[in-house]
Amino acid sequence: MLTAPAPSAKRGRFITLEGGEGAGKSTQLRRLADSLRVSLRARDVELVTTREPGGSPGAEEIRGLLVTGETGRWSATTEALLHTAARRDHLERTVWPALETGSWVLCDRFFDSTMAYQGYGLGLGRDLVETLQTAALGGFRPDLTLILDIDVETGLRRAVARHGGEDRYERMDIGFHQRLRDGFLDIARQEPERCAVVDADADLDTVQARIWDTVAGRLGLAQGQTS
Repeated sequence: MLTAPAPSAKRGRFITLEGGEGAGKSTQLRRLADSLRVSLRARDVELVTTREPGGSPGAEEIRGLLVTGETGRWSATTEALLHTAARRDHLERTVWPALETGSWVLCDRFFDSTMAYQGYGLGLGRDLVETLQTAALGGFRPDLTLILDIDVETGLRRAVARHGGEDRYERMDIGFHQRLRDGFLDIARQEPERCAVVDADADLDTVQARIWDTVAGRLGLAQGQTS
């Protein structure tokens, strides 16, 4: 059975971006990836970008079950199980092999989204989600988690403007989205050494600069490479 790579000087770093609908994660991930590649090139280190749910062939198949269709198609427990199954396959086939080679991995969503969406947003609670996470991850955690925070109504307006097809979660009621935001902020309060909250209610360049300053400061990278 594949397991998480042990911490070592060779092992790469794992960075995750989190946040509610319309927070701008995917856009900022692309921008951060460009800056990281410039910074890591001098170290001869590769960068892998990936996403959840998805990031491996099997996990991408599960993604389609989760992000499309009617809002009530799954119970909270079923959703959490599907996300966890996809995550385990993603780790075994994409994330852990990359880290073992020394590559850095930048991921759009990870286990905090399951806690926030199913645990807080859908009311499943922390205990069951934590049990599932332990089964799938063991003690593996990201080196840094960036939580992009934005007002719920502003985020939903942005999300609707995208006109994307994977809109099952954004079509859920406003109460769900407020619980979701509160969940992410509570996660950050509980794990400040791993998580950093970034104010995403600004123009793209400002948010990008905030993200880079956080990443550079936390992970010891050169400043001033946000372009």
